[in-house]
Amino acid sequence: MLNFRIDPAVLRAYVPAGTELDLWRGDAVVSVVGFRFVDTHVLGLPIPFHRDFDEVNLRFYVRRLVSGEVRRAVTFLREVVPRRAIALVARVAYNEPYITCRMRSEAPEVPAVADPGRVQYSWRHRGRWNAIRVRSAGPARALEAGSEAEFITEHYWGYTPQRDGGTVEYEVRHPSWRVWAVTDADLDCDVATMYGEKFVEALSAAPCSAFLAEGSAVTVCRPERLQGVC
Repeated sequence: MLNFRIDPAVLRAYVPAGTELDLWRGDAVVSVVGFRFVDTHVLGLPIPFHRDFDEVNLRFYVRRLVSGEVRRAVTFLREVVPRRAIALVARVAYNEPYITCRMRSEAPEVPAVADPGRVQYSWRHRGRWNAIRVRSAGPARALEAGSEAEFITEHYWGYTPQRDGGTVEYEVRHPSWRVWAVTDADLDCDVATMYGEKFVEALSAAPCSAFLAEGSAVTVCRPERLQGVC
């Protein structure tokens, strides 16, 4: 997880209706996240040849107040996977901004090892290989309450704008993850081509923070449309 401060004005057009930006100590943050799906099931069923695959996404953070509960959430700006069928299902079911690219990765097999070392996810877009990479440093640690690592990883909802201006909401369930501090955190990417000119300034700077999380089993619940939101 590589995290970058960004001008909130850049994100306003992407904030789903019914939500607001979730700031880290007053700063808007976008994250480039690379990870691996393992033994994936859709509606309880494994999909042949589509169970294990990599993903890299660009996301930011929003929140919504529901009956006194603050639902802290992510919203995706671009998601990259290597299989067209996965991207198609995600676009149709959630209207998520998926694209398909050739991908490769260096990451330990599950279960996670004590010292993962170098981890890298790469994708080929418009003739260029892009990559996100880190190297673990020290032992994995439980999340510290109120830390930036907790803010980045502990978002258990997702909100996605719809074509008609509405919003869908879905819950994401997983245990709290341990994280490693990292060195050599690097985003090697043609930002303008991949994400657009408005993200060049933020994503060309050094990350404000970077983490490696161990991951876990994850459940993504069915999406529900927010009523009265447009």
